[in-house]
Amino acid sequence: MQTTPAVPDRAPVGGGHRVLVLAGGLSHEREVSLRSGARVVDALTDAGVDASLRDADAGLVDALRGDPGATVFPVLHGASGEDGAIRAVLELLGVPYVGSGPDACRVAFDKAVAKSVVSGAGVRTPQGLALASSTFRDLGAPTLLDALVDRLGLPLVVKPNRGGSALGASVVRDRDALPAAMVSAYSYSDVALLERYAEGTEVAVTVIDTGAGPTALPAVEIVPDGGFYDYAARYTAGSTEFFAPARLDAAAAELAAECAVTAHRALGLRHLSRSDLVIDDSGVPWFLEVNVAPGMTETSLTPQAILAAGLDLGAVCRDLVEAASMAADRL
Repeated sequence: MQTTPAVPDRAPVGGGHRVLVLAGGLSHEREVSLRSGARVVDALTDAGVDASLRDADAGLVDALRGDPGATVFPVLHGASGEDGAIRAVLELLGVPYVGSGPDACRVAFDKAVAKSVVSGAGVRTPQGLALASSTFRDLGAPTLLDALVDRLGLPLVVKPNRGGSALGASVVRDRDALPAAMVSAYSYSDVALLERYAEGTEVAVTVIDTGAGPTALPAVEIVPDGGFYDYAARYTAGSTEFFAPARLDAAAAELAAECAVTAHRALGLRHLSRSDLVIDDSGVPWFLEVNVAPGMTETSLTPQAILAAGLDLGAVCRDLVEAASMAADRL
């Protein structure tokens, strides 16, 4: 499988074409989204594109109606930004946009459902269970936790079933720490996902498609100082060591690329996605989750993958905008 996409050397989007980069919103990941959005605006501007930043607020619909020639580049993280809601509104208004459609986003944003779909496509994923807070409460938490540990073992990863940036996520190595981990996950989602901790090399694989089909960028290896890639490790400069490309042998790198592309296709994603994987000691990738609006900050994984592929962030963003615009023109 080709792991470096052939991105056409097109001229910058011109003819008065405008791009609105949507960032911010009201999710827990607002500040990260704003940082991502600012970087995308800068990258597009450097690539010769007329780009500006726009918050997802009460004035958004009027702003879009008043700028019918614009294409939207959503860089919204968390709920509404990644669950398909904003994209459904964009489709209602007939506004072209970069990224996956609302139905695909809804499936991908639900981690348990996404794992099931990707597993059905032949990709390995750690055994787990999605547990609603009401079920957890009604069936008796202590007894239920004992049954979960007996079935899944330790260590476990506990995380919100819907959400990003590892907010509310933790690794549980001791049974007594499990109740607090559940409370933390439930503070961000009414469903918690518990899954067996996957041992191995943690990598992220970005997939882009500017019209020639989905292609994986080089995997980025993640080595957090604290051993777990939590929110602080993701967005605090210097707290995590990255290797781009990842320190994988050729066979494992190829399998990781195939896994990410398979997930992208199975979930019906479009233009851009990032799959989080663990590569075990035998070189086999295990799918953890997928992101339909990858972070674009200075410590984010997708920009690192773009650089590792020998590409320019602004050129890739420009080509994604062009792909979205051309698709809209064909409708």
